[in-house]
Amino acid sequence: MDLGLKDKRVLVTGGTRGIGRTTALRYAGEGARVAITYNQAADEAAKLVDELGGPDRALAVPYDLRDLASVESAVSTVTEAFGGIDVLIANALWFRWGDPEDEILFEDLDPDRWTARFRANTEGHMRTVQLVLKDMKTAGWGRIVLLSSITAYYGRSKSELYSSSKTALHGFARSLMWTRHGVLANVVAPGATRTELMDELLLNPATKELVEREIEQTPSGRLSEPDDVARLIVFLGSPANGNVNGEVIHTAGGR
Repeated sequence: MDLGLKDKRVLVTGGTRGIGRTTALRYAGEGARVAITYNQAADEAAKLVDELGGPDRALAVPYDLRDLASVESAVSTVTEAFGGIDVLIANALWFRWGDPEDEILFEDLDPDRWTARFRANTEGHMRTVQLVLKDMKTAGWGRIVLLSSITAYYGRSKSELYSSSKTALHGFARSLMWTRHGVLANVVAPGATRTELMDELLLNPATKELVEREIEQTPSGRLSEPDDVARLIVFLGSPANGNVNGEVIHTAGGR
């Protein structure tokens, strides 16, 4: 199936690992020009640019959801280099599942800590979308895919910040769907996915049970692979998606 992505200009935030990396590679394989963002993994990002086709077809830019100036600089750099952005995949995240710092009871969280995280994981994405939306409307075409999680539906103990910030993106997309001018916006909500982080959790006795519980609760009986998620993202963020708009779609093996 030709997705119509040849020479489309794609920005994947949080593109150095896991679902973001696989998504970027899928877009490049479809002939798109791909920009990825990174926070700390500059070396990994540089290597991935080579895999995506080299500096003539791809670039990597620093990006920090906590810093709106960083968000603005990243989008400006990509827009200038590519002459515009046709597709935005909002995948970056300030969270690490299984991190002891993210396993604190909500009532014990310092307000400065939780407000900073919530704002980064909502406002950072909203500002990124805002910066690309006007040009998409002017061009009469654009695709936006926001990454959420099934945790936004089912919840999890000590996950109040993560779940609520992801749920906020659902409401955001439901309003973005009225953008018109050829712009479609959707949300993909993965379940537990076999990323590098998940492999680390499986090897750690302290967190292995968390992952095994996720598998037990999944009807398909397995974790998703990054490519299971990336293929849906790429379809939604392509001309092959003619009219899927404002949806939240799970890639979670039946959950």
